Amino acid sequence: MPSTSLPSLYISHGSPMTALQPGAVGPRLAELAAALPRPRAIVMASAHWLGRTPTVSAAERPRTIHDFGGFPEALYQLQYPAPGAPELAQDVAARLAAAGLSPVIDPQRGLDHGAWVPLRFLYPQADIPVLQLSIQPALGPAHQWAMGRALAPLRDDGVLLVGSGSITHNLHDWHHYAQGGQAPYVLPFIQWVEQKLHADDVPALLDYRRQAPFAEQAHPTDEHLLPLHFAMGAAGTDRLGARRIDAGIDMGFLAMDIYRFDGAA
Repeated sequence: MPSTSLPSLYISHGSPMTALQPGAVGPRLAELAAALPRPRAIVMASAHWLGRTPTVSAAERPRTIHDFGGFPEALYQLQYPAPGAPELAQDVAARLAAAGLSPVIDPQRGLDHGAWVPLRFLYPQADIPVLQLSIQPALGPAHQWAMGRALAPLRDDGVLLVGSGSITHNLHDWHHYAQGGQAPYVLPFIQWVEQKLHADDVPALLDYRRQAPFAEQAHPTDEHLLPLHFAMGAAGTDRLGARRIDAGIDMGFLAMDIYRFDGAA
């Protein structure tokens, strides 16, 4: 592969407060970025941009979206002023269209916290062009995988393809473990995911709702795991080359695992 080839990534972005209290995930993301070739651009598929149709952002200067409420004022002052990538957006849309995925382009969409929070630790200078790609929960894991597969060749052209979600995400447990303890489903679920990724068992991962232990508890809704399926598809081959980066468990129920997928390489 050319020297500009990059892995695809799956990032557990955690609470918006991760931006102010990075815990283990901040240093792990910084270390990961330091180990990668510098991308020419970044495509982020975030759990916080949902829709019925794949939508590609094409803003020249995407605004920082504070898509949350009830947090400290300091969080709302944070900005991530990265440039956009309008030309790449056209390329992304064309590749998705060629795969039969019927994309549209949004010329104004900014960066939600699923994008800018982890990017603050990956590339704090905010000097790499970024665009976002929406996900479609109603269409399921295989659809997100197909989106990643359609864009996988961009990795060989210096584009970093990133899915941003959370390896476990059950906000009903927000208060249950705030004072300590750990949700009993977290370890069995993340261990199953790691085992299946290392075994390149793509069919099982696409069917995680039926096959994974505690799937309903770990993900009452799909949107925070679907970016994993996007990143898997973006590996470009069923040989995923998955490597897990342990970033701990936040608040007893949010596992902060990061994965890089190097594909057959």
